[in-house]
Amino acid sequence: MNVEFIEQKLQEIYAELEKEVMEVLMDESLDKKYTNLHMKPLKSTKQILENALESIKMVDKLAKEDLEK
Repeated sequence: MNVEFIEQKLQEIYAELEKEVMEVLMDESLDKKYTNLHMKPLKSTKQILENALESIKMVDKLAKEDLEK
């Protein structure tokens, strides 16, 4: 499994999420409540992706350890 490739692609996704976050933060037409409502899905998405990457790394590590046995 090419974990480095997966990490690279996730970094690209994080960059896009950060752009969306900045757009929401810079939108002066949104009050604090609506800004927070728009931010929650973006924050949750990033957290889910980070958790998925950690899981992938763990599976890869365990698979490599099994191959060494």
